[in-house]
Amino acid sequence: MDKSKETRTADYPAFFKKRFFTVIIFSITPMILVSGIILYQFKMSYHEKVHAHLAELVLKHKQNVDSFLAEKLGDIRVLARTFGFEELSDESFLRDRLETLQRGYGPVFVDLGVINSQGLQVAYAGPFKLGNVLYSTASWFENAMKNEYVISDVFLGLRGLPHFIVTVRDNWKGESWVIRATIDFVAFNNLVGNIRVGETGFAFILNREGELQTKPLFDVIPDKGPYLEFMKTKLKEKDDVQIVERRDEFGNKNIYVAAFLKGGDWLLVYQQRASDAFSDFRRALKIAFAIIILGGIAIVNMAYVFSTRMAGHVARMEKEKKMMDEQMIETGKLASVGELAAGIAHEINNPVAIMVEEAGWIEDLLEEEDFKEGENLDEFQRALKQIRTQGKRCKDITFKLLSFARKTDSRIQEVDINDMLEELVAISAQRAKYSNVTINSNFQNDLPFIRVSQSELQQVFLNLINNSLDAMEKTGGTIDIASKVEGDFIVVGVADTGPGIPKANLNRIFDPFFTTKQVGKGTGLGLSICYGIMKKLGGEIEVRSTMDVGTTFRVFIPLTEE
Repeated sequence: MDKSKETRTADYPAFFKKRFFTVIIFSITPMILVSGIILYQFKMSYHEKVHAHLAELVLKHKQNVDSFLAEKLGDIRVLARTFGFEELSDESFLRDRLETLQRGYGPVFVDLGVINSQGLQVAYAGPFKLGNVLYSTASWFENAMKNEYVISDVFLGLRGLPHFIVTVRDNWKGESWVIRATIDFVAFNNLVGNIRVGETGFAFILNREGELQTKPLFDVIPDKGPYLEFMKTKLKEKDDVQIVERRDEFGNKNIYVAAFLKGGDWLLVYQQRASDAFSDFRRALKIAFAIIILGGIAIVNMAYVFSTRMAGHVARMEKEKKMMDEQMIETGKLASVGELAAGIAHEINNPVAIMVEEAGWIEDLLEEEDFKEGENLDEFQRALKQIRTQGKRCKDITFKLLSFARKTDSRIQEVDINDMLEELVAISAQRAKYSNVTINSNFQNDLPFIRVSQSELQQVFLNLINNSLDAMEKTGGTIDIASKVEGDFIVVGVADTGPGIPKANLNRIFDPFFTTKQVGKGTGLGLSICYGIMKKLGGEIEVRSTMDVGTTFRVFIPLTEE
């Protein structure tokens, strides 16, 4: 023994290094691989999430801008269809209509004008002096005479301020006329300028010629970047959104998101620095690296602790092995005791039978004339009756002892569960009396017979009853045994009021050689054998326990078909 200890001590440094580096390699390598895969997947997922978010943002604002333009155009259409050329040509009436629009929509509508087929503005309402202005050569007027509805590009015009107009063409007495409205550029620009995400995200609008239709928050050079490429793209659906990532002339990587407006005449562009858009991912990446480093440090510490404690763990395993060997020895002793008990019961049974027969023969002799007049006849008869009664009792006890000693008998036979349980209660009654335990029975009448091995079922229930008696040996209590039919099973419950089983042990009580009893008092095989028997029968055994309340075992025995 001392030599073995010296060998382990001499090999400890090599043993320590081997376990230490093995744990580190087999722990850190998977962690790095898994972390790398997860971070890559997270990066791709986060990129897709950011792109989807920006696409949804641009699409939503595209719909808002288109709705804004369609709404303003609709207001002018209603005005043209409701009143006509004659009424709207009256400037006082036109001013009233402008005031009505401004009361309803604020300063979005700057002015109104009515223009005849020659391009002469015959009526004007607004803050500028634009009465009798001739627009015949204006590109927007030429477009208005060709199309029923027109929304122009942003231009300076006669007033010298950026603005755009919406026009509606109608007929009066066979000639075309146009009503136009100027939309406030500031209100429209704010509608687009509100698209902001992060510190560098902003939006603006370009027309087909690459001219800015709104004032961007930051400087934009329409000739550079992917804007012209967006213009040349033909989308399959009107709600499609284009997304690209590209470096600008300063080397900064930007995200560009674009969608067409106004039937494809305008392009709504959202632009943001990629570093700003993916800032949350960068922070998450830093945190992940910090966690990986901390995890590596923890693995190194764990490897050190694990390696230094391995010798102690081996010692504990040897100790547990020794205890298991002792339990196996106890199991062998119990088997020997069972065989010995069977032999003793068999040997006792024969003399008891002879005693009972001889007592009967003596009783017959007392019926003769010579003994009938004896003074002690009654005392003889009482003694003989007692001999026969106690002999029969000994015979019953030895018969039951033999029945339970032959645990290997697995013959299938018809069994009445209630009769078997009553027999078990009778056997356990004397021990229960000494332990101050009361056994209560509640059996359902007319239970069907089942075809099983009676000795195996007896072993299951006797083990459960003995476990309950062991648990209440010092405190006393109650055991409730009940039987009933539930679905396709006969369910037998054995409930005690003992101290209960700790929650940590509930999952282990059916493990072989697991026991909470002292060495010599329990082998740890009883419940394991019971569990195996019930599984073989196609049944179940379950346990519920509460500390300081008690434990309940429920055994499910499947009903056999007739």
